Amino acid sequence: MKQKNNSRRDFIRKGALAAAGFYIVPRNVLGGPGFIAPSDQLLLAAIGAGGKGRSDIKNASVNGRERVVALCDVDFSGSAAATVKDFPQAKLFADYRVMLDQMKEIDAVTISTPDHVHGPAASFAMQRGKHVYVQKPMTHNIKEARLLTEMARKYKVVTQMGNQGASNPLLKNVQGWIDSGKIGKVAKVQIWTNRPVWPQGNAMPKPDPSQKPKDLDWNLWLGPAPETEYIPNLHPFNWRGWWEYGTGALGDVGCHLIDIPFRTLGLMYPTDAECSVGSVYSKMWTPDYNPEGAPASSTITLHFNATKKNPTRLEMSWMDGGIRPPHPEIIPADHDIGGPGSANGVLMIGEKGIISTNINDSSPLTPKLYLNDGSIEVPVEPEGVKEPEYGHQRLWVDACKAGFNSKEHKGLTSSFDYAGPMTETVLMGNLAIRSYMLRKQNEKGAYEFFGRRKLLWDGENTRITNLEEANQFVSRQYRKGWEI
Repeated sequence: MKQKNNSRRDFIRKGALAAAGFYIVPRNVLGGPGFIAPSDQLLLAAIGAGGKGRSDIKNASVNGRERVVALCDVDFSGSAAATVKDFPQAKLFADYRVMLDQMKEIDAVTISTPDHVHGPAASFAMQRGKHVYVQKPMTHNIKEARLLTEMARKYKVVTQMGNQGASNPLLKNVQGWIDSGKIGKVAKVQIWTNRPVWPQGNAMPKPDPSQKPKDLDWNLWLGPAPETEYIPNLHPFNWRGWWEYGTGALGDVGCHLIDIPFRTLGLMYPTDAECSVGSVYSKMWTPDYNPEGAPASSTITLHFNATKKNPTRLEMSWMDGGIRPPHPEIIPADHDIGGPGSANGVLMIGEKGIISTNINDSSPLTPKLYLNDGSIEVPVEPEGVKEPEYGHQRLWVDACKAGFNSKEHKGLTSSFDYAGPMTETVLMGNLAIRSYMLRKQNEKGAYEFFGRRKLLWDGENTRITNLEEANQFVSRQYRKGWEI
């Protein structure tokens, strides 16, 4: 990266000096006080320019400090239209493969597509030497997360996952409480969310090509997913509830919530996973069966081995669909647990007390320490200039310019070396849910749900060891042309 920047800088400056006798070189080309020369700018592109993609690429541009040269989206008539106005000089593409093959000068990309495209797009970019910023969850399935983690090292690119709360400075307070032994060994973590807040748990809508928006390239939107006619109400947001495209409540906020204990307790792969799923009855005695989508509510239980930061075995429970744990005795009854209204949160329950935090996105983290002796500690948010999303994208950009394995790169809070194993842990919950819905008919014609058990996980080899049928959910089938 440094060599590339130096050669680009030398070319521009030598060319400017050679031509100095014929015209005046503009100050913004040479750089200097108040100016950043083009040779010192990172050339950025966005894959997925609408919705969250707009803030990702705007924050990565650092108020124009870096140059956005291309935008890629399957529908520029939607929210991506505003991003085009933000960067009127950027070239527009519908297919990221075409963009990256044509514009080899691109240095780095932000990827803010539906979940099922994260892995293929990041893989395609990294193989071409591009640094990547990928929205959470890092990938759609566990195998992709492992592959992308390895690819980042192989191609020596700088990576960051878009769980921006990981850069929240208040997390250092939580880490300090853990490292100083304030709550002692932590044997239990409880996590919950009010998600899903989109339609989920129902049957997949029927295809209806007549409803497809005129400017939406549906084939490119499908990407690696099986070919099908246009399905209404998936684009631009409600795809989250369907396994071909999304990762449910866990994929939406698991990388924000699970990140807190995973990071501060130094966790790695879980040893097992099991779940229970809320049933919906449209008719008496027969629960609805919609295995193509995530459920309206679920609970997940994961176990982790002892770590250097937490020398005891740990049980982590996850609850979604508005289910939350009971209020702990040592937390005053008039205090919320987690965030406002106790809608989302994390409780780390130790021998000497409890740490309570909110969701770790752009919401106030509001960490609180409750000790068994009745004392309470609440850190004060640090003063100073507040960057958008805690500088999460800007820090990635700085690391891209500094280069692979630089101090800036190693200082990132969600490079794939960390985000890969954490994403695998999040997606273990979905593997358990999908296995829970596996069924077969017995000789009497009744259905038996054979996946409703504790699944034993070999993290190093990415395999369930006690139910072979569950391993189909570790990866996915890819449409031709979209393989990783």
